[in-house]
Amino acid sequence: MNCAVCGNALLCTRAVFRCSCGVFVHAYCWDKHVLQAHQPSFEVGTIDLDGEFKTAESEVEQTPSEIEQAPTEQISQSAE
Repeated sequence: MNCAVCGNALLCTRAVFRCSCGVFVHAYCWDKHVLQAHQPSFEVGTIDLDGEFKTAESEVEQTPSEIEQAPTEQISQSAE
């Protein structure tokens, strides 16, 4: 059995993660799998000593799937 991200063999003695989507990945490939396959939205910013998060940009980062959906929604709305 191979890792869904890097394609290398999953060894019996090493840590392997199984995602809720059903794929198996190495522990060190987990973050790549989540970012590539599930494309979560995220904000870029800083945190101060009080634990308050402040965004560096005014907008939330959009995932590629959200960017692709946005123009089609605008076209369908303008057609109505």
